Amino acid sequence: MWETKTGFLFIFAFVLGSVIVARDVDGQLVENFYAKSCPNVESIVQKAVYNKFIQTFATIPGTLRLFQHDCFVDGCDASLMIQSPNEDAERDHEDNQSISGDAFDTILKAKEAVEANCPGVVSCADIMALAARDIIVLAKGPNFKVELGRRDGLVSQKSHADGKLPHPDFKLAELNAMFGSNGLTQTDMIALSGAHTIGFSHCKFFANRIHSSRVDPTLDPEYATKLQNVCPANFDPFLVVNMDPVTPRRFDNSYFKELVKKRGLFTSDSVLFEDERSRDTVVKFAEDGREFEKVFVAAMRKLGRVGVKNGSQGEIRRDCRRFNA
Repeated sequence: MWETKTGFLFIFAFVLGSVIVARDVDGQLVENFYAKSCPNVESIVQKAVYNKFIQTFATIPGTLRLFQHDCFVDGCDASLMIQSPNEDAERDHEDNQSISGDAFDTILKAKEAVEANCPGVVSCADIMALAARDIIVLAKGPNFKVELGRRDGLVSQKSHADGKLPHPDFKLAELNAMFGSNGLTQTDMIALSGAHTIGFSHCKFFANRIHSSRVDPTLDPEYATKLQNVCPANFDPFLVVNMDPVTPRRFDNSYFKELVKKRGLFTSDSVLFEDERSRDTVVKFAEDGREFEKVFVAAMRKLGRVGVKNGSQGEIRRDCRRFNA
């Protein structure tokens, strides 16, 4: 049930912030964008992602988290991939520093393979979107068509990540406001939270629920005791816990089943069941895994349209880590 090795935070890293500004989410993308210019792009990316996956399972939660973080900050434009010698790029923000190096390496390996076949054609942003789909499939989740045609952004600043991602203590209204600023509904938000069915979290992100003067009453007592045992008050900062205590390596609806049992790891998880405005959706997803997958796929496609650059905007980077000269 418990993992005790270096791992990952939940799929959406969390930062404080409540001032939300709506952004354009109407980028024009199509599924067959590279039909003539790079017809084998999907199989090339799939092979690269698989090769990374067989080296480490960390590829799965890390790569999905990388894509979702990128979209939430400056739109789905691979700005999170940029490296800066001054450590002032988006990836240098404290809330992105815990994203696995394996996730970044997955995209770089896929880009290298694509460039060898179709140089200067496929954006890093599109490769990230394809890789996010591919790792879901590798975790036995749903397969789906990915819309393509994104171009890579020309800006990557650490400060842009301030206040752009949810906090583990957020309540429903705060979650809805932040996701809503990206054109996502409450149902989309709940479905995307289901990505917590894979991956891990460090103890510090939920310690306040189990080591304060009173254990969070929304937690199942037995579950809270297990969390206290694996993450004592003087916990190892490198220790991690499965976000889904039942099937942490499989993309399924177990996350929602555990929420119904009051076994959500973060406050922002538990609130989805505790708040009557979102409870029915959680119960529906817990009872019907296919319905969850259907809504999750639709939400991922919507997320993939957030703030995209296309047409004459942006560029097609030759190296995902740096802007073209």
